Amino acid sequence: MTENEAEIPFLDVGASTVKNAEKSAKQSNQPPDGGFWAWLVMGSCFLANGIVFGIINTFGILFVKLKKDMEDAGVEDAATKCALVGSLTIGTTFFLSFLVGMLADKIGLRATSVLGGVVATAGMSLSTVGYQHIEALYVTYGLLFGAGASLVYTPSLTILGHYFKKRLGVVNGVVTAGSSIFTIGLSYTNQYILDNHGLLPCLQLLACLTSLLILCGLTFVPVIVDDEEQQVEKKEKSKTRKMIEKLVYLENWKNKKYIIWTIAIPLAQFGYFVPYCHLPQFAKDIPLDSDEKVNGEKAAKLIMCLGICSGIGKIASGFIADLPLINRNGNRIILQQISFISIGLCTMLLTAAQLAQTNVFQVLVLMCCILGLFDGVFITMIGPVAYDICGPKGAGQAIGFLLAMCSIPLTIGPPVAGFIYDKVGNYTAAFLLAGLPPLVGAGFMMFIRCFPAGEEENVDQEEVIQSNEAGDKKL
Repeated sequence: MTENEAEIPFLDVGASTVKNAEKSAKQSNQPPDGGFWAWLVMGSCFLANGIVFGIINTFGILFVKLKKDMEDAGVEDAATKCALVGSLTIGTTFFLSFLVGMLADKIGLRATSVLGGVVATAGMSLSTVGYQHIEALYVTYGLLFGAGASLVYTPSLTILGHYFKKRLGVVNGVVTAGSSIFTIGLSYTNQYILDNHGLLPCLQLLACLTSLLILCGLTFVPVIVDDEEQQVEKKEKSKTRKMIEKLVYLENWKNKKYIIWTIAIPLAQFGYFVPYCHLPQFAKDIPLDSDEKVNGEKAAKLIMCLGICSGIGKIASGFIADLPLINRNGNRIILQQISFISIGLCTMLLTAAQLAQTNVFQVLVLMCCILGLFDGVFITMIGPVAYDICGPKGAGQAIGFLLAMCSIPLTIGPPVAGFIYDKVGNYTAAFLLAGLPPLVGAGFMMFIRCFPAGEEENVDQEEVIQSNEAGDKKL
């Protein structure tokens, strides 16, 4: 915990609870794995993930309304320009992840996340003012909200490791399921508000939701600190070396398995966000119903299906990841490979759904359920795989660098799909192309098996396994 955070009181009851957790953590140098504040932090992370990615994942519903308003105003290439708003949001969220990690090291996890909540709220609030101008939304919704979301999201990944260890996979699954639950709720809510009240009230609701991120950030108090040997070692290092190591954990970049992983994941991401952004418009164009309002409602339900099954996938994969067979020898990465293959095939098969004619909606629901299920598996496995490959010392920066690299394909993918749609007039080519990158990424990840696990990696994994087995015996 930084000095800054030690000086920031929360509540009398909360402060005493955190002190007890800190005392326990210092004595054992291990996360408390329970207690009031640990569960409060888990709940806050659940909310933070839910709000941030609930808003990001349901952008496709707002996209339909934005696109229609722009076309009515005579704007050319409306699909491309509207898609850029959503892709800027998720791109900025991931691109800033590594920089957020360095900021958190400097001012603390809590201060960083509270700052993020303020920035995100400001961005979404300003969106309610300039929502009729797409250029303004690029800045307010895309960049400001995205930056604030990153300042909250990255600490929410890091703080869990301060409070949980034995069942970190399960806790991570529950937390990431927050995005699925909020995606389900906002799919209904946003569509209803857009149909009956318009875009402005919808953005106002999102601004109110975003303000809750400030409260979530107040609970992110770290309780694990460097031991005395590490502190002495840091003091002995030169200023230049300390500066370099604060920027880059060099051991990660000597790890060939990590290098392959950080190439494979971004490769797979070029088509990842395309369905979330364009699926509602794709479904409406089929159409799913002759009544325009019902057609829009059915299209929105597809995003809801993605959210439901993504939540199931996250929780289930959290339990699966902690199984001894999966928890050994880096086997968790196989779950990510299976996920990418399934995501790629389902994205491409969406284009064939209209061949089902009267059963087209049912087929789309089935495809979206499979897509969402494996999307949840992929997301949940990011943290555990990073720990498997880089160990606890390098996992934080490993995740930060990975998310930053993913921001480029996530930003490019949806506008490219929108550009193809504007030129061709349908989504067939766009969705077929979007399905290829996940297949390529899954294939590239096979090269990780060419390199044996390092000695440190084996030790780290063995410690986690022994800790889990000890926890099972107590239960």
